Amino acid sequence: VLIGMLIAFGEVAPIFATLAAGSVIYGLGRTFFFTLEMQNVPPGAEWFSLIGQGRILGVPVTVVIFAMLCLALHLVLSRTRFGWQTYAMGNNPGAARITGISNRPMIVAQYAISALIAYGAGLVLASSASAINARLFNSTMIYDILLVVVLGGIGLNGGHGKVRNVILGTIFVGILLNGMTIMNIAYTIQNLVKGVVLLLAIVIDSLVNPRDEQTSQQGDL
Repeated sequence: VLIGMLIAFGEVAPIFATLAAGSVIYGLGRTFFFTLEMQNVPPGAEWFSLIGQGRILGVPVTVVIFAMLCLALHLVLSRTRFGWQTYAMGNNPGAARITGISNRPMIVAQYAISALIAYGAGLVLASSASAINARLFNSTMIYDILLVVVLGGIGLNGGHGKVRNVILGTIFVGILLNGMTIMNIAYTIQNLVKGVVLLLAIVIDSLVNPRDEQTSQQGDL
C-alpha cells in the first residue's frame, strides 16, 4: 500500500519505487529478523511444508494454488468493474481519468493486490524449499518474470494481455529454462540467452503496441 501511495500520489516512477522498496525490505529483514542468507523453517512447522510439497488427489498443491489464482484473476479482470477500469487505465490513463475513473486509488489497490500475490508466492517458495533464501533478492528471477510477461504477449505499455497470456508465457519460459538446464548450458550462457530473448521481445512489443503522443491525446480504449 505504501509503495502504491508513493507511486500514485508522489508520482515516483514505478520501477524505481519497486526496486528501492525491495532494497529497504531486504535490509530490514537482514538487520532485524535473520542474519543468515538461508533461513530454515523452524521445527514444529511440518504443516507449512504441505503448501509447497503436498498433493491434493495426486495434484501438487502449488499447481492447485496457481490454477485457483489464475481463475480468480481472470474473473476479476473480465467480469468486474475493477478489472475493466484496470484495462482502461493501462490503455490510456488520461482518457480513463476523463471518464471519471479515480486513477490514484486504483493504483494503490493494484499494488496492494500485487503485494498480496507476491506474499503468497513467497510462502509457496519458502515451503517448497523448507527455507527462506535471501539471495533471491539479488538473483535474475526478475528477468524471468519479465520474460513471462513479454513473451506472453502482455503489452508493457499497459491495456493489453489476459491471464491466459501469463500462463502461456510461464509455460514457454519454463520449457526454455528446463531445456537449457537439461542441455547442461552454463549459467552465464543461460543469462545471456535470456537477456537476448528479452531484448528481442521488448523490441517486438514496441513495434506491435506502439505508443505516441497522438494516441495518448485521442485515446485508444
